[in-house]
Amino acid sequence: MKSFLLIQLLVILIATALNAKAARLKDIANIRGVRSNQLVGYGVVVGLNGSGDSKTEYTNKSVARMLDRLGMKVDGKDVSSKNVAAVIITAQLPPFARAGNKLDITVSALGDATSLKGGTLVQTPLRAADQQIYAVAQGSLLVGFSQGGVHETVARLPNGAIIERDLGEQFATRKMFRLTLHTPDFTTAARTAKTINRELAGKYASALDAGTIDLISPSRYEGKGVELLAMIEALDIEPDVTAKVVINEKTGTVVIGHGVKVSRVALSHGDLTVKVGGDNNKKKDGDRVMVMETSANVGDLVKAMNKMGVTPKDLITILQSIKAAGALQGDLEIL
Repeated sequence: MKSFLLIQLLVILIATALNAKAARLKDIANIRGVRSNQLVGYGVVVGLNGSGDSKTEYTNKSVARMLDRLGMKVDGKDVSSKNVAAVIITAQLPPFARAGNKLDITVSALGDATSLKGGTLVQTPLRAADQQIYAVAQGSLLVGFSQGGVHETVARLPNGAIIERDLGEQFATRKMFRLTLHTPDFTTAARTAKTINRELAGKYASALDAGTIDLISPSRYEGKGVELLAMIEALDIEPDVTAKVVINEKTGTVVIGHGVKVSRVALSHGDLTVKVGGDNNKKKDGDRVMVMETSANVGDLVKAMNKMGVTPKDLITILQSIKAAGALQGDLEIL
């Protein structure tokens, strides 16, 4: 019964994928220059209850430097405490970030500290890939949770960092924009440019390659780049995707994309015989024979096998065999 329900669910997923074709442009592409940036920093957590780093060589040096910045001259050898832990701080800097806004940060133990519970992160600069400082983090830590329970060497700090500089370009006055598709495809790029031109009643968009569309701002949108982009990103586009079947053998999950076809093939699996583009003249006693048209797709195949009580494990084996025979017209990806 469980296998039957699973294959029924697969059929429903296929039907849903076939019906839901259009997507908003904002969901399949991004505006060049509108993206987040990764920030990282090295810092020190203090105030731990004996759960800090046991190997204190670099931790002591960090504490000594910190005290030096605060006006207290000490030697690293004179600093020794298990209440301190070296940590790495990570954060995502959103597009159009402005000075004074706050960021959530993640704090992870770098050494052999057993817990960051109850600790306080000391003021730490956060840098991007260009090595420039974009935010500063500080505050009391909240120990995170994992599936197995409390995970005390990683902590979160909501609003724990303050952005120190503005980020982002001025889009209102720009005269040209570049769109980048999340999944490059020549057909999707051409459809996107055609849809934009139809909406703007002119040739303002052109596809440069499978993943890039350039857009020139019409004169009526001069100084109104934000309004133009708001209108463009709400357009419905029908993305074209590669025909693909994805199989996870560990969980028995099969995901079938739109457009996967099955060529003429005959396959025998136990007492089940599958024939695509064949006839029913070779049936033996006790056999279950399934005959399908040459134009059948994998969705039709799954529906037919569902009626015959095929298990997900058998379905995976059959699909792999059809692909090996060269009769599955699409990619087969095994996770």
